[in-house]
Parts: sequence; C-alpha cells; structure tokens
Amino acid sequence: MITHDVRVHPEKDRLPRAGQLAWKIAEVAADPVPVAPDVADMIVNRVIDNASVAIAAINRHPVTSARTQALAHARPGGATVFGLGPDVRVHAEWAAWANGTAVRELDYHDTFLAADYSHPGDNIPPLLAVAQQTGHDGAALLRGIATGYEIQVNLVRAICLHKHKIDHVAHLGPSAAAGIGTLLGLPAETIYQAVQQALHVTTSTRQSRKGEISSWKAFAPSHAGKLAIEAVDRAMLGEGAPSPIYEGEDSVIAWMLDGANAHYRVPLPGAGEPKRAILDTYTKEHSAEYQSQALIDLSFRMGKLVKNWDDVADVLIETSHHTHFVIGTGANDPQKFDPTASRETLDHSIMYIVAVALQDGAWHHVRSYLPARAQRPDTVALWKKIRTVEDPKWTRRYHSDDPAVKAFGGRIVIALKDGTTIADEMAVANAHTLGATPWQRADYVRKFTTLTEGILAPAEAARFLDVAQRLPTLKADELAGLTVALPAGTLAASERAGIFGWGG
Repeated sequence: MITHDVRVHPEKDRLPRAGQLAWKIAEVAADPVPVAPDVADMIVNRVIDNASVAIAAINRHPVTSARTQALAHARPGGATVFGLGPDVRVHAEWAAWANGTAVRELDYHDTFLAADYSHPGDNIPPLLAVAQQTGHDGAALLRGIATGYEIQVNLVRAICLHKHKIDHVAHLGPSAAAGIGTLLGLPAETIYQAVQQALHVTTSTRQSRKGEISSWKAFAPSHAGKLAIEAVDRAMLGEGAPSPIYEGEDSVIAWMLDGANAHYRVPLPGAGEPKRAILDTYTKEHSAEYQSQALIDLSFRMGKLVKNWDDVADVLIETSHHTHFVIGTGANDPQKFDPTASRETLDHSIMYIVAVALQDGAWHHVRSYLPARAQRPDTVALWKKIRTVEDPKWTRRYHSDDPAVKAFGGRIVIALKDGTTIADEMAVANAHTLGATPWQRADYVRKFTTLTEGILAPAEAARFLDVAQRLPTLKADELAGLTVALPAGTLAASERAGIFGWGG
C-alpha cells in the first residue's frame, strides 16, 4: 500500500493532476490486477448478503416507492429489479436506485468502520446494474466490486466525514464511480473525471441520520449509486468535473471537512497490487446498527442473569465515542427514547436495542421493531434506565489499525436495586472474523434462506443461490440471473402516483 498525503492547495499553487487524490483513485481503478480467490469468495458472500436483506425488505414502503419510480423508466436490455425477475428491465441508474434502496432499507448488510462509517455493499447495486445493461460478464463485475470496496474502505480509513456532519455516502459516490470504471475497463482520464463529478454531487449533511430519522436513510446510498452511474456516463461522453475536487481551495476538504490546514493520509494499492480491502469488512448477524452487534450478543448472555426486570435500577453501557455520540445518550436525541419512533430511529438507539436484547435473548429484523414490542411497558421502563458513556479504552480500540485490537463493542453494567451489579463485556460480535463464530459461506446462505422464507418460492431461492455462487465464471447473458422473481400477486405496488407515473 502507498500512503498519499492529501492537503488543500490554493489556486496559485495549483496541484498537478498526478498529485490529486481523484487521479490516484482513478489509477487504482484502471489497474487491471486479477481478483484473488479469497476476495472473489467474499464478493460472492456479499452478493448473497445484499440479496437476503433486499428481499426481506421487498414490500416495505420505501422499497415499493423506489421500485415504482424505476418501473417508469423501462429499457429493453437494461438492468433488473429485485422482485420482478430477469424479463423486466429498466435503465441502469433506476435499477441501482430501486435495488440499492432495497438493500439498505433494513440496515442489515455489511459494514466498515474506521475514521468514518460505511456500508461498502452499497457499491454492488450500481455496479451490477451497469454490468447487466452493458453486457459485461461475471469476471468484469467481480473486478469492479473489488475496486468499489477498495476505494470506499480506504477513504473511510483516512477521512472523517461525520465530525463535520457530512453523510458517509460522500465516500460512496467516488467508490462506485471508480468501480464502474474498472468494470467497463475505462482509462484513468475518464475515471478521474467521473470520480470528481460523483463526489461533487453526493456530498450532503448527516441530518438524514439524526433526530427523527426518515426513509431517506434507505434512499441516500441508492441516490449516490444512481448519481455515480450518471457521472460515469457524462465522463464517457467527454464531460469534465470540478477539479481538484478534494484539494481545491473552494472544494470539499477546504469548506466541508477539515479546512485549509487539513492533512489526510489516504492508503491505496500501488501499481500491480491486488485489491483486498473487502476482507477487512464485516456483515451483520442482527438487523441493527453495526456498533450494536457485539452489545446484542452480550445482552443475550447477560439477560439470562436477571430474574426480574423491576429489580433493575440502572444500566450503564461503557463504549466508544461513536456508539455514545451517534446511537447512545451522547447524541442528545429524545427520539431515541420514544416508543412511537420510526424503525429507522429505533435502529439507531442502542438503549432500545439493548433493552429488547436483554429481555428477549433474541433479535428479529421485523418482530424486534414492531410498535407493540417498542411500546411494551416493561421494556419502556427498562429502556429509560439505560445510558451510555464514552470509555477512552473502547474509543482507542475502535480506531486501532491492528485487526486483533480493533473492536466495536463495550461493557455493560447492570445495577440492581439491592446494590449488586452484573457486569460483562464483549469486543466484537460473534459473527465477526475474530468473533466466537466467524461467518463462512454457509452462514450467508443461512441468512438468505431465513430472510427469504415465505417470500420466495424454494425453487427460486435455490436458483438464485446457484447463480450467485457461480459469479466469477458467469457469462454476460447469465448476469440477469442475479435477481429474483416473487410469486405472482405478492409484490407490493404503490398506492400513489408520482410525476413519473402521471397519467399511468
């Protein structure tokens, strides 16, 4: 890996193209290195993982809305949309919009956390859509996905967006554009312009994940993927971009991030070096914010030790800066204690999540968020007794570069009214690479089977799993098989008409 120094450069000291981060990203994307077998295997796992959570969310309102919009943009020979089978095709950017929203809706797919936060699996929907529309094969798609993960993970390692209240999809636009560039075999010049355009149009605030969290949380990454496709298209037609997009004196770093004195050290593979960043990412066993994964597993263990929830006086969670300030009491969001809050808000309340996990000893992507579950009086009473604090030890572990040290868990101390305490800690979730039960292919397949049961016909589920596991050798005409068709009459349709469906 080569570590690149990234700083703001005034116009009078204009930074040559070769020194710009966007150009270095483009060079990585244009480098035709082969995909290592273990990387290919993990990409297959994540394609299965994405499909699992997308199908589980297929009839939820935001997904139905996105699909309705996509269907208004039909294109013979275009890209597929989850739920509709391979015969229904739409323009690639709209397929990315519909499928990306489905993947993100339950917030249940893979994650990478470092200087910032990310769900690198968000790269897959736009890349798959472009591969299907342009007639590329599985090997090309594999290379593109490896690039998408590589760029996003390394941007997340180095550049913090959150502290400036910029949403993390600002790293997704450039990574998806770079991945599409690799997929299509574009020259570095074209990818460079596309990466810059994609960053320029995908930078937005984090209000989408603050306060009363709405369905936009699911749309934000699919919007970034859609805009990345459009950016690549414009660059292929010869259009340029604001430049230098990262280092310019009026650009992203100078005015949205650390300012004129910023200094980032961004690692990227050197020429000929394989793209392996996907192996540093991790998926979710439980449908909740990733920082809650270890705490859910820990709560399962600790909940068995409490005989009566009325005996609990206080529950303290000692954890990292991120967990405390984003999904804990440090966020100062009253909505995180609201029994009538949206699913999206409850998913970002570690107090709610721990309360339910302690009491139920299980977590379910639907039942754990039902209004009746959130409003249960004994749960509300316990929920309001839970608070978080930042422990520097957990913050240091969160930001460690050492995989053996890096952790996203914490310590839970349950104080009982009789003065006794129950305390325990867990560093990483059971499903994590270094956890008690690290996930393998069979676990991803089990997640798919569990989440699609009762939604897909067994034969259709088996067909998809067969196609997905042959991804590295799929021919171009087989990529359409990386979608699913729900049984007739079971796919929800929007009850409203928008602009695109006007008069339809």
